[in-house]
Amino acid sequence: MLRLALYQPDIPQNTGTLLRLSACLGVAVEIIEPAGFDVSDRHLRRSGLDYLDHVAITRHRSWAAFAQWREESGLRLVLATTQGAVPYADFAYAPDDCLLMGRESAGVPEAVHAAADARVVVPIRPGLRSLNVAVCAAMILGEGLRQTGGHTAHLNGVQNRT
Repeated sequence: MLRLALYQPDIPQNTGTLLRLSACLGVAVEIIEPAGFDVSDRHLRRSGLDYLDHVAITRHRSWAAFAQWREESGLRLVLATTQGAVPYADFAYAPDDCLLMGRESAGVPEAVHAAADARVVVPIRPGLRSLNVAVCAAMILGEGLRQTGGHTAHLNGVQNRT
């Protein structure tokens, strides 16, 4: 199933939102440190509320540690970037993709950008910089799960609540 990786997140509220999103969608989260805030369980619980018990979180001490783990796991790295080559809805996702979101303040460095197997973008109107990282991740994860059947894998028998 798809995974979500957060590269050195620096806003705890966004990280909490992403953890809650991942819990609700059944997506594992990889946190690549160092973060711009304390990512201990106590601090993550404050931003992720009671959803942390429902999401698999792995902390990687550095980009190098994450890169080694990803290579050993055989996952394709899909970077969400304003410099993406393909609109996110036109990209063909696979179940072994790991969607990488950059720092809210600075994205990812060039070396991380170069390590990505694919780069996708959420098209926005000219003159605007970017979307909130959690909004962007939700859009891309939703499309990736739609394409790979990830929604139906854990939602069988669930009724819509409107």
